[in-house]
Amino acid sequence: MSLAGFDNPVLDQQATFRAVMQALAEPGRILPAGARVGDASPLGPVARAIALSLLDFEVQFHLAPSLAEAEGDITFHTGSRRTDRRDDAEFAFVTLARDALDLAAYAQGTPDYPDRSTTVIIKVESLAGGPAMTIRGPGIAGTRRLEIPGLPADFAAQWAANAGRAPLGVDLIFVTNEAVLGLPRSTRIIEEAR
Repeated sequence: MSLAGFDNPVLDQQATFRAVMQALAEPGRILPAGARVGDASPLGPVARAIALSLLDFEVQFHLAPSLAEAEGDITFHTGSRRTDRRDDAEFAFVTLARDALDLAAYAQGTPDYPDRSTTVIIKVESLAGGPAMTIRGPGIAGTRRLEIPGLPADFAAQWAANAGRAPLGVDLIFVTNEAVLGLPRSTRIIEEAR
């Protein structure tokens, strides 16, 4: 399945890139998506905009099983290649409600090249209303609350292990059909609701 690309590729890609960078610079803050493209895509309009903005022929991507149908569309528009190995992917796409989330399975980078890790884009229904976690780290003045519904029960433990590998580890970008929220590897969960 291949859908139309951006209406204005340069401006839409710039807006999407800026939204993603802002989300990672201000972890846990819900921000409007830069651009939306392809409401009919299995990725949804925001994750698809991220794919069309950040992927190119030099990177590989991984699709969780619920999103396998998006492969042709992403490959057509970006020239990027799909890999079945999560630890080979620079970018990965997951639907939280339908796919398992195992952060350790993705590329973690190496001591010489920590940037060779996977950025995981996670589709969620909402960025608010779930069990509360308090986070802190660079880009957060004090602390911030994170309330993403549907996170796996072991998410805090997975994230602590991810943070313990710093400067290695994965970065997460949570997306709805309207917004983005970044969680870079430098962010720590300091308290979770019981």
